[in-house]
Amino acid sequence: MFNRRNFVKKVGMLTAGVTVQGVSTGSSNKSIFLDQGPIVISTWDAGMEANIPAWAILEKGGLALDAVEQGVRHTENSLNCCVGLGANPDRDGHVTLDACIMDHNHNCGAVAFLERIKHPISVARRVMEKTPHVMLVGEGAQQFALAEGFKLESDQLSPAAQAAYTDWLHQSQYKSPSINRENKNDHGPFAPTRLQNGEWNHDTIGMIALDKQGNLSGSCTTSGAGFKMRGRVGDSPIIGAGLFVDNQVGACVATGQGEDVIRVAGASTVVELMRQGKTPQQACETIIQRVVQIKKERAKNIQVAFLALSNRGEVGAFAIHPGFSFAYKDLQRSELIKAASWFKSN
Repeated sequence: MFNRRNFVKKVGMLTAGVTVQGVSTGSSNKSIFLDQGPIVISTWDAGMEANIPAWAILEKGGLALDAVEQGVRHTENSLNCCVGLGANPDRDGHVTLDACIMDHNHNCGAVAFLERIKHPISVARRVMEKTPHVMLVGEGAQQFALAEGFKLESDQLSPAAQAAYTDWLHQSQYKSPSINRENKNDHGPFAPTRLQNGEWNHDTIGMIALDKQGNLSGSCTTSGAGFKMRGRVGDSPIIGAGLFVDNQVGACVATGQGEDVIRVAGASTVVELMRQGKTPQQACETIIQRVVQIKKERAKNIQVAFLALSNRGEVGAFAIHPGFSFAYKDLQRSELIKAASWFKSN
């Protein structure tokens, strides 16, 4: 079994603050180390359920790669979440899906602009394992999926997506709604921006797992921003932007406005900062600061968040705005944690 007890002895004195068993996202001066066992973390509240099938694999000594695939498949399978075929369509009324997966050996696979296939994350894994390529897109990705035995699903929108699309058509504004961030015009201490039909605009789930063998893997799957221009692809299927894994250092997933994650090569840059000695928390904060500096005043209108895990079990999470949360699971704890942010709650 992979054991972090020795890591605590080696690095506990290198970080300020107290080393405790648990998670901290409120200060870059605190690092967290767990004694033993696997960890799985995933973005947004949907991650709480996604972590369940992932954990079922990890607790039996299974591979992190299998865990991150099966975990987000659960989310793709839900018609009540804005991921998978039940998600909001593009502005022309079609659901297009993107996904990527990466293991501890730098193997990776991705699909983008994939239509009518229920589990893009599993197609991405087949791309990784059965082709010499990293990414397949559009019609070619669909053809590959069908050749691999995936079923061609109906192109009919889910009831929730149809309602949201009908509402959107009333104005037909060619821009995406805000992606889960607290809105000063809403009421209550934690009130993320909602779509017109009342649903939160969760458009992505990213997951990272550390297994008992001490190996990392990550996955990311999305329907993209609701009502996007047809053909638009964000950061989620792009290795190095939406997801990056380096087993010698750690892993990171991104969520939020994909264009701005791509601008800073988000996930890989977070991991590279970890390689240079920053904790996952410090690395996430640094890249969010970079996004804010690039966007300047426009940063007030977008949401980007990063979630990172080191190969020693440290967790970091940070967003531009309040409203980003992540699901955490280890041997002792299973909980949804509200991440810290650049802008504070109103």
